[in-house]
Amino acid sequence: MTNEEIRQAVIDILSDISPDEDLSNLDDAAPFRDQLQLDSMDVMDIILELRKRYRVNIPEDDYGKLDTMAHTVEYLKPHLS
Repeated sequence: MTNEEIRQAVIDILSDISPDEDLSNLDDAAPFRDQLQLDSMDVMDIILELRKRYRVNIPEDDYGKLDTMAHTVEYLKPHLS
């Protein structure tokens, strides 16, 4: 997958988890929690959905590496290529 395809996949998951959020102006460098009304369960839902849809193993120690869109794309890129 390309970076843009990964980004769009994450946006699709975010829109499923937080359907009322406006994701059109998402800043890829800013933490998701600073931009969206996400709690810790929402963050877990995002990770679980990534694991389910794309069969990617994300160890618990790596959850913090998925705090921004840029970091998430960078993390997922080698797993989804």
